[in-house]
Amino acid sequence: MENAAKPLVFIVSGPSGSGKSTLVEKILEVPGTMFSISCTTRPARPTESPGKWYDFLTEAEFDRRAKHGEFLEYARVFSRHQYGTPRRWLEEAERQGCDLVLEIDVQGAEQVKQQVPGAIAIFILPPSRTELERRLRARGLDSEEAITRRLDRARQEIQRYTQYDFLVINDDLERAGREIKSITIASRCHRSRMDRRAQQILETFGG
Repeated sequence: MENAAKPLVFIVSGPSGSGKSTLVEKILEVPGTMFSISCTTRPARPTESPGKWYDFLTEAEFDRRAKHGEFLEYARVFSRHQYGTPRRWLEEAERQGCDLVLEIDVQGAEQVKQQVPGAIAIFILPPSRTELERRLRARGLDSEEAITRRLDRARQEIQRYTQYDFLVINDDLERAGREIKSITIASRCHRSRMDRRAQQILETFGG
């Protein structure tokens, strides 16, 4: 990231079933981005491999890391499993000169914003409750109780959309993918990011 003192931090949040993981993959197609692998105490699903989207920890190990300040943010979700973002990913992004992409919930986003005020928060919206329910059922991963719980949580999360800088409605994946990539690229061109380079160019004209 030429002329950037520190990496940008992109926060992507959205209800379960909104398609945020797919849209995060779209961001990661933009050169100079890297993903922050989260930690969780929930069991891995059959389709999940440790170290791709999550590192799976015991409660004891998670608590140990939290106690030692190793997480940028962490929270317990649904009063069950814990999720957290290791602080080391910020350091790694700076070392590699890459922008960092976090896929986290609204609780985590609020914590990151407090610690990294310049973080860019993007909220993924489903087109409707009906469509979100259809997607959750089509996945075939959740019981009726879990689907109801996820829909209730979705309503609570969507109510907090005003805390985010950008909104992407995922009713058409191709369009939503273009939009989230555009947000990523445009954020790099913000005047606050380009000021140093602009001053250097101005100096070539004699100041």
